[in-house]
Amino acid sequence: MTTTSARPGGGIEPPPPAPAHLRVERVERRFGDVYALRDVNLSVERGQIAVIIGGSGAGKTTLLKILIGLDRPTRGAVYLDGVDLASLKDRELNEFRKKLGMVFQYSALLDSMNVLDNVAFPLREHRKLKESEVRARVSEKLRALGLPAVENRYPSELSGGMRKRVALARALMLEPEVILYDEPTSGLDPITSRRVDDMILETRDKFGVTSVVISHDMASALHIADCVHLLAEGRIVASGGPREIVHSPHPLVRQFLDSSGIAASRLVRDRP
Repeated sequence: MTTTSARPGGGIEPPPPAPAHLRVERVERRFGDVYALRDVNLSVERGQIAVIIGGSGAGKTTLLKILIGLDRPTRGAVYLDGVDLASLKDRELNEFRKKLGMVFQYSALLDSMNVLDNVAFPLREHRKLKESEVRARVSEKLRALGLPAVENRYPSELSGGMRKRVALARALMLEPEVILYDEPTSGLDPITSRRVDDMILETRDKFGVTSVVISHDMASALHIADCVHLLAEGRIVASGGPREIVHSPHPLVRQFLDSSGIAASRLVRDRP
């Protein structure tokens, strides 16, 4: 229950802000003498969409592995709900990782399995459910993502956008608090890319998840993000809301905006 207190001189003291849902604090990752990440700091509020953008070799993949718990920082901490993932033992981390869902760059669906079995995989691995309940949950999630009656189809029979939705359904099966997207628009045509952007927004609104998107697509970042973080040479060199990023004087930000090929002001989605 949220409480308030009286402010000196009258009025009500507002409650303190809620702590960040996901917080990266002074994270460094070093491989020998080579730094992949240096002093990375960022925070994501519950229900927000944060986009981490950067070019090849910027450190995006390394940061993603640390966020999902597949790698540990050389220094620093990653907090989810106030728990430092890097401090957990392997067994504790494996259990805690269920709070995180992952949508891989090229969907990572198993070609030998139909949609039902691909999406059901996490449930069968981590939950003891009757097969009828597994099937019901899979069908429910697919319908919620606009994919009714595709359970018996195979990945090769799906469009790129449909594969992304199937991969998202699989990521959502354990009801995670955070969804991580790895280059979700990579390899897609512009129309399908914008549909994937809309999918990310709809998923946040429908399921209430916090979202972290790793991307090199500035058009996508400005459309979906509550906050954009530009990663370069292992450091976050610029952060801000889409409108702040559009007006940023930072040369790397300007380079990304210029390469988008569209007037940046037209890429920022309308906000209340």
